[in-house]
Order: sequence, then C-alpha cells, then structure tokens
Amino acid sequence: MADRAAPVEHVSGGSGTKTETPLEHYDVLIVGAGLSGIGAAYHLRTNCPTRSYAILEGREAIGGTWDLFRYPGIRSDSDMYTLGYSFRPWTDPKAIADGPAILRYVRETASEYGIDRHIRFRHHVKRASWSSEEARWTVEAERGPEKEFVRFTCDFLLMCSGYYNYAEGHRPEFPGEARFQGPVVHPQFWPETLDYANKRVVVIGSGATAVTLVPAMAGTAAHVTMLQRSPTYVMSRPAEDPIANWLRRYLPAKLAYGLTRWKNVLLGMLFFNLARKRPEGVKKFIVGQAREHLGPDYDVVTHFSPSYKPWDQRVCLVPDADLFKVVKQGRASVVTDQIETFTEKGIQLRSGQELEADLIVTATGLKLQLLSDIEFSVDGERRDLSKCLCYKAMMFSDVPNLAYSFGYTNASWTLKVDLTSEYVCRLLNHLERQGLTTCTPRRDPTVEEQPFLDFSSGYVQRALELMPKQGSKRPWRLYQNYVLDLLTLRFGGVDDGTLEYSRAPKSLSVGLEEPQREAAKSREAA
Repeated sequence: MADRAAPVEHVSGGSGTKTETPLEHYDVLIVGAGLSGIGAAYHLRTNCPTRSYAILEGREAIGGTWDLFRYPGIRSDSDMYTLGYSFRPWTDPKAIADGPAILRYVRETASEYGIDRHIRFRHHVKRASWSSEEARWTVEAERGPEKEFVRFTCDFLLMCSGYYNYAEGHRPEFPGEARFQGPVVHPQFWPETLDYANKRVVVIGSGATAVTLVPAMAGTAAHVTMLQRSPTYVMSRPAEDPIANWLRRYLPAKLAYGLTRWKNVLLGMLFFNLARKRPEGVKKFIVGQAREHLGPDYDVVTHFSPSYKPWDQRVCLVPDADLFKVVKQGRASVVTDQIETFTEKGIQLRSGQELEADLIVTATGLKLQLLSDIEFSVDGERRDLSKCLCYKAMMFSDVPNLAYSFGYTNASWTLKVDLTSEYVCRLLNHLERQGLTTCTPRRDPTVEEQPFLDFSSGYVQRALELMPKQGSKRPWRLYQNYVLDLLTLRFGGVDDGTLEYSRAPKSLSVGLEEPQREAAKSREAA
C-alpha cells in the first residue's frame, strides 16, 4: 500500500501561524529509532515489502539507549549473541560488548538495509488518535527545537520507544545535598567534560549501572566506593565466548551465530528455571562465585548476599569479574549502609561512618514511562493504556492497530522484540490477504487482571500503576519464555478468536489512484 497526501493545517510553534502543507500517510509508523525500532523496520521491509513506513525519532541520532547513555564503561548486561538481531550476526569477539560497539552495530544495520533513509529525526510524538470510520491513526508530533506541530496518518502504529523516560531518571532527594561541595551526577546525564582522575568517588546504587561504573572509574579515580542500601546478586561471565569464537572460525557466520544464539538462549532459560525451582541452590552458587573471586576473608554475606531470591530482580552481570577484581585490589570498595545525610565532605551513614568524596554519582535507577507518555484516543475518547490488558504482551485491549515492543526481563531484550515485529508483520499480511483494515484485541471478562511484571526491582515497583495489566490466562498472560513465545508468535495462528477483524466503511488505504502510488514509490526510493 502507498502514501496518501491531503492538505491539512500546519502550525508553526514559533509564530502560531497556519499554513497548508501535505499530510503524509504511511501504512506503518514506527516510533523510535533505537535497537527495537531499527529491528522492526527490517522485519517490515523484509516481510511486508509493499508496505510504506517511516520512523519518528525524538532525538537527533539513531541508537536510543546506546546513544543516550555516555557514562564510563557503558556496556550490555546481556550477551550480544542474544541481544543482537536474529537477522544480522554479531561478529565481534567480545560477547559482552561496550556501548560504542553496540551503537555502531545498530547504525550499521540501519545503513546496510536502507532503514536510515526512512527516519524523521527530532520528531517528538505527543498524541495519536484512532478513527474507526477511516481505519487509521492520526499522529501529532513536535518537530525540531522550534516544536513545530506536524501530523502524519498511518494504518498501523508500532511503538518502539523503550520503557523509560529519556528526559528524567529516578533521582531521590537526599538530606543535606546542598551542603556537599563537589558535583553530584546522575549517569543518565553524564557530563562529557567531567574529570574524576585522582578523585574520591562514591557511587550510590547496586544495580547494573553501578556495577558497570565502579570498575570503569577505578582505573582512573583515587578510589571508588559503591554505596548500597542492600546487596544485589552479581555474577561474573567471560567477556568473550570461546565456543562462539571457535564456531565462527570454522563455520559460516550466520550458522555460527545461530548456534551460539540458541546455546545462550537455552542456557539462560535453564538458569532462570533453576532459580525459580531451587532458589537456595542457585543463591549458594552465585554467592559462592563472589567468595571465590574476593577471597575467604571478604564479608560476602553482607555485601553480595541479598535477602530476596535470585531473579526476583535482575541478576547483575560483570565481565571477567571486573568488579570483584578492583575490590580485591583495593581500588574500589563496597559499603552496605543507609544514608543519614550529605555533608560538606561526603556522606554521613546511619552507622556513623562518613564516606569522604570529591564526586558523588547517583546510580539510583530509571524512571519508567509507558509509550513515551503519548496521549492516545479512540474515536475521540481518551484511552488510558494503564487500564488495558495486554494481548500477547504487545497489543492493548480494545485499542485497534497498535502494538508496542517490550523485551524480556529475564533474558535479552531483542529476543522478544524480534518476535513482536515478526508477529506484527504476520498481522499486516493477514489483513491484506483478507481485504481487512482493522484488528482489535477484545477483552475477555473472565480474565483476571494481574501486574504486568512479576519483578521486585525498585524501578518496576515504582511504576506498576503506570503499566498495563497482564491477564490470568492466554493470550493475555506474559510468560517471559522465549521458546513458548517463539511457538506462539512465529507459528501460532493470528486468528485466535480474541482478535476482532473488520473492514472500515471509509478506508482510505484501498483504491488509491495510480499517480499517488507512483509518488509514494518515488519518495521511498529517494
């Protein structure tokens, strides 16, 4: 299907004047040009080659998370054989990759498949309104620093904008902050010119960001202290996968990548299931690994033995035991205590100890955000998506032609978003084959609501009320299981009795004049 242009009002954010400009129509609009959005575009161009599409990206660069975060040591906390795309092998020797390498991989993918030509940068989507009569979304965005008001229409809207607020991290206020004489920095907004050489650094937090920052900064800083209120499970894993590197030497790249991907998927699932069925045994293994790296005299129980079960929160991954190494060498330390107040020289703890610091880093987490806080409406009625049930963890009850990409919490993000994009393509092809325009998940009144995520991490618990709900049974249940999702989303039927299919009485996507089709093709080629 092709684009359709029609005159609409265009409002300039600066002067408020209105001018006539063509409204652009696409079969599919993708919101977000990060890891998920670029992957979704590949699946769309490959599996639905006749569909026109564009990507609306709020920032001015491809990469999403991997372009936003610039703190020292930024890296993946999953191996790249599962975090990488299913269709494009990861060929770097390092399985646990740094941020710049991942960003390069995403951008090279966009360039290789011509996806970058479809991206509209500096387009902040604000509202999306569905018309059942016309079977299309009208998407409103602010463009550029002037915040010009622009509109697009599309038949299907695919949200790939991540799950957290890019403009604001979780940043609790600490008593006495104004007294501290040095800088206080959040990793999400790391200053490029920040100099921490030979400085005493305190990193507040114990999650993935904190365990990445500490060893990265320890090589330059005078000393780095990781201050945590309670411990987190931390596991070491080799930065390079020797089996993957061996396979790549002797097998074609795609075959070697596929074998390594499945090896890591199955090992990850095995570890997660063991943690659920035998939590005490898995805890003993993880804590024992920390003790092995830190030595028998280190207080592992206080600093690396959490009170919760493994995988009630995400397990932190450290490549080649880098965190344990800098702690054992004395270049870094871990303190488990609570903050009483900031002081002029650092942080006073509840125990009475004072941590002196020249720089304090608040690695206190993300602020979750559902679908970039876009305002959605259906036929003029505002829809609060947090009140909806999630269909197959990607669509919303009683909201037509809308899907979103949300990855796994117990495995690599991309494993799930790849399957989501494939399924959306199957839906689009089914609509086209049947001459239909609309697919809407209809809520089953017998299904009980449950929290969207069964995860005790602080950033999840703080945002549960903002998230949609999952249901008590299929297809509303979120299983966090790649093999089960693979069977359901890649091979299961798309007409399962829950999705309601229909054809709009005034669909504008069918019967376009040939000149409009040719104009659309010219735009795509350009």
